[in-house]
Amino acid sequence: MNHYAIFLSNGSDKNLLIEQILSKNLSGILVNFNKIEGVLFSKISITAILEEEDRHGFTEVTKSLNRSLKSMSSGEQKRVFLHYLLAQKFDFMILDNPFDNLDIATRESLKTMFCEASKKTIIIQLVHRERDLLPFIESILTLENKHNFILQPDKQAFLQQYHASQKNHFTGKIPPTLRMYENVQQELIKFQNVKVNYNEKPILQDITWTIRKGEFWHLTGPNGSGKTTILSMITGDNPKGYGQNLTLFGLKKGSGESIWTIKENIGYVTPSMVDLFSTRHTLAQILISGFHDSIGLYIYPTDSQIDTANSWLKLIGMEEFTDKLFCLLSAGQQRMALVVRAMIKHPPLLILDEPIAGLDDFHSLLVVSLINKIADESNTAILYVSHQEEEGLFPKQIFELIPTENGAIGRIL
Repeated sequence: MNHYAIFLSNGSDKNLLIEQILSKNLSGILVNFNKIEGVLFSKISITAILEEEDRHGFTEVTKSLNRSLKSMSSGEQKRVFLHYLLAQKFDFMILDNPFDNLDIATRESLKTMFCEASKKTIIIQLVHRERDLLPFIESILTLENKHNFILQPDKQAFLQQYHASQKNHFTGKIPPTLRMYENVQQELIKFQNVKVNYNEKPILQDITWTIRKGEFWHLTGPNGSGKTTILSMITGDNPKGYGQNLTLFGLKKGSGESIWTIKENIGYVTPSMVDLFSTRHTLAQILISGFHDSIGLYIYPTDSQIDTANSWLKLIGMEEFTDKLFCLLSAGQQRMALVVRAMIKHPPLLILDEPIAGLDDFHSLLVVSLINKIADESNTAILYVSHQEEEGLFPKQIFELIPTENGAIGRIL
């Protein structure tokens, strides 16, 4: 049985490609797929099921589980959905970035399920990251002019050339800050025996952790281990922080601090932020909005702010897109812009929550290189959050959350 991997960049129209395959509108090497039936394993499909669940309260996917899909972690959702699909009748399965946002154990579990499924059905894997390529796939395709598939005759030769083409680096220094943060404590964030429970279910247990000025941390742990809870405590959004031994930027939680006082010390990036920005804002406006922590730019910028934004754009090689609408940029360009937007004010703490999720190898490398550069050339503390190590990223310390029956505990590696 012949399986295919289609290597895509963030400039590819993935949704159009999926529609093309499922609507049986293929030509060339994949023309025979027009005669058979396929299913899609994708975040797109899971999102549609969650929306149906909201409307009707149940779906066919989980009717035998006595549990909603929404109540599950992303890893559980993918496993349940895959079990559901494998019980259906079809000839091939499209895998669209199946390992995004998953911890190592869940990735390996899904990989085993895909390997078993490959014995009975044809797999078409859409690949953005070389590391995600499933081991049983030998036929490698690339996409030319949006709809022409090119078969790579030698898998190993292609992968070697592909890997070599991903090298990139930045030249020049990051632009200086326009704002001086006064009275910034050496200890930015301090957890001391912090516990969190939800409806008597323990989430975090005795978390003791200090983030100091200029440090570069990687917060890691499996799905459901409490990373999101930790972040919501740091940003001041979680009311569970009251009454705990938690200090945020020199202020004890619950001592009369404003949530905006906390947030002005933080630059924040998560992939979902892309959806917050209006279609009418340009790239430059999005960057400058970082000075004000606003979603979009609603006041006239100063000359210094414009110059600083242009300097950042020059550094990351995107000055030609200054006046281009943010929504028209590729996913990789948008993610680079969000990192710069969060860093443009040189905040005491930069939080990067899964910042390269969904990106191809080239743009992942760009974002990672930029993060390393910020760490080397600024006094900003960086908190990088992900399920696993990222090649080329050089955090100085790792804080790992380890799930237990009494809630996740933390350890410094």
